[in-house]
Amino acid sequence: MEPQLPPCGLYRTRQPVGTIPEGRLVYFHNHGEPGPGIYLPTGWRANRASFDGKGHVITVPDDVSSLEPLPREGLYRVATQFHCCEKRCRLFEPEMLVQLGYDRSAAAILFVPEWMDHAIAIPEQGTRIDRASLEHLIGLKLGTVPKDNEPGKARTLH
Repeated sequence: MEPQLPPCGLYRTRQPVGTIPEGRLVYFHNHGEPGPGIYLPTGWRANRASFDGKGHVITVPDDVSSLEPLPREGLYRVATQFHCCEKRCRLFEPEMLVQLGYDRSAAAILFVPEWMDHAIAIPEQGTRIDRASLEHLIGLKLGTVPKDNEPGKARTLH
């Protein structure tokens, strides 16, 4: 019997998967040719990871179970007050708008948007938060816009 595959999305490796070490941010894609695989980040744009076009196929069933799911990158609101860490360096207050992103080691980072010249700007530097603090965030949904290269097609922004 084949193992149940998790949904496509962001994960952290809990143990080495092939040549990919423990503690890495990966994107898991559960279908396609030649099979399910994980993709490593190649860089970041607007605090969101871009992933390599060439993945690493997962052939060992235990490798799938070693993937820890992560909340999606994107905009969130703070539901309940919390501090970034035990040192209490930064306070995040209810109803704050934040952007969630990750670094290569899958550490969660919050970026706090600011009003600048009649527009919302999201800084390139953020604050790392403890993994347990993710429970204080509620994801927001954004509208859709047409893709530049596909007139008439729409995509949902998260």
